[in-house]
Amino acid sequence: MTITTPALDPALHPIFEASVRRNPHEPEFQQALHEVLDSIGPVVREHPEYLEAGIVERLVEPERQVMFRVPWVDDAGRVRVNRGYRVQFNSALGPYKGGLRFHPSVDLSIVKFLGFEQIFKNALTAQGIGGAKGGSDVDPHALSAREVERFCQSFMTELYRHLGEHTDVPAGDIGVGAREIGFLFGQYRRITNRHESGMFTGKGVEWGGANVRTQATGYGAVYFAQDMLAVDGRAVEGRTGIVSGSGNVATYVIEKLHQLGGRAITASDSSGYVVDERGIDVELLRQVKEVERRRISEYAERRPGSRFVPGGRVWEVPGQLAFPSATQNELAEADARALVAGGVEAVAEGANMPCAPGAVRVFHEAGVLFGPGKAANAGGVATSALEMSQNAARQRWSFEESEDRLRAIMLGIHQATLEASERYGRPGDYVLGANAAGFVRVADAMLAQGVI
Repeated sequence: MTITTPALDPALHPIFEASVRRNPHEPEFQQALHEVLDSIGPVVREHPEYLEAGIVERLVEPERQVMFRVPWVDDAGRVRVNRGYRVQFNSALGPYKGGLRFHPSVDLSIVKFLGFEQIFKNALTAQGIGGAKGGSDVDPHALSAREVERFCQSFMTELYRHLGEHTDVPAGDIGVGAREIGFLFGQYRRITNRHESGMFTGKGVEWGGANVRTQATGYGAVYFAQDMLAVDGRAVEGRTGIVSGSGNVATYVIEKLHQLGGRAITASDSSGYVVDERGIDVELLRQVKEVERRRISEYAERRPGSRFVPGGRVWEVPGQLAFPSATQNELAEADARALVAGGVEAVAEGANMPCAPGAVRVFHEAGVLFGPGKAANAGGVATSALEMSQNAARQRWSFEESEDRLRAIMLGIHQATLEASERYGRPGDYVLGANAAGFVRVADAMLAQGVI
């Protein structure tokens, strides 16, 4: 099915222009904002009360933005300073929820785009959580373990005052794994003298974390692709997957593809990508990237029959399924054309906004199924909400029970997204469906709660 995208609705265009004037140096945020406003035109035409109540104007402005310095001492005794952020975007549906990203690219624009996306992603899960995001421009991969600990302690010394299990519940993201979560949570306990295990998710399973949380984003993206394919009787089984990245999301996309009978043949990092026609060996990938923290080329050196392509674009490899799982705007229009030429049938975003607008347009024009990140990668935050529930009840669910709940949530997200695309006149447009379904849930809550 070919999907065409109309121009921005006349009622929403002034809101977008006003936001651009207010946030002139935030291209990632502007991109995310335009995508959402481009989708919800049919919604506001059907529900003029949203415009009358100023829902959109309020929704595009964060409820709170916190920016702070993070001073810390490195192993050589030098004082170093980074910048920290937390953007609490919307809490109409529940406490703020969203990850922390530690990466040199982090700035206010990236944090705001991620937080804005998180509003609708969290709404789609139907778990009663609002949207937020945060992080710092530090590079944890360049630090020793002791430096990471000192940095996290300094970061939390400022951020703690804005958090709480009924206020704002962070999680991990790029550069923030179980190690960093542990250091951050430990400092929170030290400062507050409270063991609020539900105020941080992504914890170690042995001290309050949830089974499947580590796997959830990757597993969920494959489930979403499976559900898109199933609409017209296709399946993951027997299809080849092209996966970018080699971190947590990519690793578990690969694992779930293999479990469902597919075959993921690529993984990548900033140095290039590997192709393994037999299927990526997940255990070897974990050993190289998680344990040893080596470059992806090391995988090819240890895996007979695989090859490393330095500095290349993984999207030039033919396959039926694609899972961009590295970072924002990693897949450009030319990459999308290469995937279409290579026979791609479905794309599910494992990362947040990894496909540039031109790439999404190419997929729609070619009739390729396209699952946007706010729907396809919502499994991670959905399982974080399940972790919060377990913490509140002092329970721990088994891996199998947790995965069953994840599967049910992803099925519900797909159904809500598909139904919204049909209701608002663009059947099969999952971008419109995800944005519309998430927006309506948040807008109705904001409307009910008055002007706050």
